[in-house]
Amino acid sequence: MAVFAQSAPCWVDVQLSDLEAGKRFYGGLFGWTFHAGDGMPFADAYSDGELVAALAAKQDGRMPTTWGVYFSTEDIRATVALVRQAGGQVITDPVRAGAAGVIAQAADPGGAVFGIWQAGERAGFEKRNAPGSFCWTEVHTRVPDRVDAFYEEVFRFQGTDIRIPDAAGEPEPFRIWSPAGTAPGEDSAVGGRAVIAKTRPEMLPSHFLTYFAVEDCDRAAATAVRLGGRITAPPETTPYGRIAELQDDQGAAFAVLQPTELMG
Repeated sequence: MAVFAQSAPCWVDVQLSDLEAGKRFYGGLFGWTFHAGDGMPFADAYSDGELVAALAAKQDGRMPTTWGVYFSTEDIRATVALVRQAGGQVITDPVRAGAAGVIAQAADPGGAVFGIWQAGERAGFEKRNAPGSFCWTEVHTRVPDRVDAFYEEVFRFQGTDIRIPDAAGEPEPFRIWSPAGTAPGEDSAVGGRAVIAKTRPEMLPSHFLTYFAVEDCDRAAATAVRLGGRITAPPETTPYGRIAELQDDQGAAFAVLQPTELMG
């Protein structure tokens, strides 16, 4: 079983109105195969036979259609207590997910929702940082100072501020997170924090954006459109590779990254 460092992203899932349509979309985009839960409205997704994510049918139509990310913890009750102490909101108190583990949901002071996972028989991803699997997550917020303090208290992240050029070449503020006990910096980063630009609509809430690695960013973006999705930020080259922001055919947002080493 894979072992995840304390506070590392360890799992992602997406809440969808139409589970079967979701399987067609992500199967066509990433080549995923699926195994349905026994009598349950979800499906585990596999890439090359390794577990990478889950698709779940929404139990309440008012729930957002969105990808969610989960952070690993060895003591979920202690982490939930830290969420409250640091000014966050606990949405779902810890609940056992069968023998797989224990799960909780929370929101940071800016309103971005994330999950917390204490492993049982399931640690999380079996494949990551490779084409067809999770490779990065970042929270987009309008209150960076409050959010930075929150994640560094709850998850003991060590933050490093960097500047990433935007499409016009102007540097955007960005903070990367390294787990406690590691040397802070890009080599140890497991996620990050971006600031929502003032030009973006006020109705856009704080949120996590999940990235999946692909072999060809432009081809993945075109495939998403062919499958009924849309491109919300067209492919662009960054110091870390070529990225695009997309939505699936039901409106769930995510991003794809073609790492620099795959760009030739």
